[in-house]
Amino acid sequence: MTQSKQLIETALRTIRLEIEAVEQLSSRIDQDFAQACRLILESKGRVVVVGMGKSGHVGRKIAATLASTGTAAFFVHPGEASHGDMGMITRDDVVLALSNSGTTNEIITLLPLIKRLGITLISMTGNPSSVLSRAAEVNLDASVAVEACPLNLAPTSSTTASLVLGDALAIALLEARGFTAEDFAFSHPGGALGRRLLLKVENVMHTGAQLPTVKRGTSLREALLEMTHKGLGMTIVLEDDGSLAGIFTDGDLRRTLDKGIDVRQASIDDVMTARGKVANAEMLAAEALKIMEDHKISSLIVVDERNRPIGALNMHDLLRAGVM
Repeated sequence: MTQSKQLIETALRTIRLEIEAVEQLSSRIDQDFAQACRLILESKGRVVVVGMGKSGHVGRKIAATLASTGTAAFFVHPGEASHGDMGMITRDDVVLALSNSGTTNEIITLLPLIKRLGITLISMTGNPSSVLSRAAEVNLDASVAVEACPLNLAPTSSTTASLVLGDALAIALLEARGFTAEDFAFSHPGGALGRRLLLKVENVMHTGAQLPTVKRGTSLREALLEMTHKGLGMTIVLEDDGSLAGIFTDGDLRRTLDKGIDVRQASIDDVMTARGKVANAEMLAAEALKIMEDHKISSLIVVDERNRPIGALNMHDLLRAGVM
């Protein structure tokens, strides 16, 4: 057997064993799992995840997933908890302790204090009969038949099973809380979804002196100078009372030239698009983008409740803001 073939077969065997380990979890999503969810939902505090070694790495990820999906959570290293960090855990919290053996010394050492303070304890172990499992209000069974490691020593299938079980817990809690995409955005303000769901038109629009405006009756030549000076590829046309009369864009200019209209003699009233599509300042930037895409336009005027222009934005503004 060539080395390449051996490597591929080993990788495929590893994947197969881990898939089997995950599939075995399905039969264990029972009343114990539901009780663990209820304990967390009824808690007035946070979920404090603890774990050593590879279980600690998985625990950190579970805590991060919980925190980003509506369940306040953080990770505490059990060794550090014995040297002061136990003070980070309150009576109102729920401790989620991960240990494949259920006998991890650093976690077992914390049990008397957890019990003395009356802190709710949920365990996630590979041994439902272990010390940790018996001490917990409820145990989530993450046991596996065999590790993917050929020596059956390195945590592989077991850590995958724990990770998937943690995801199942987080998503069950997410749905139970009615967690929305907007809630998710508040937990991820720097991400693409956060920008799409949190950024409003008022955050990206041009205002004040940046706003290109001309009044009805202005010559097309003057309107073009205003467009060039402000650099937005458009100008707003105002009625005498300051309300919106229309818009003139680069696209309108091309159509004007195609019709053979004399740019030097025409009035803006002859070539503008009357009124046009508008947005309001409180609208999500993503909604403004949809208006532009639906109507195949590249600019939007922002108006107030009296239909007076207070801002403008274009596709480039949304692109720079990361909405597109």
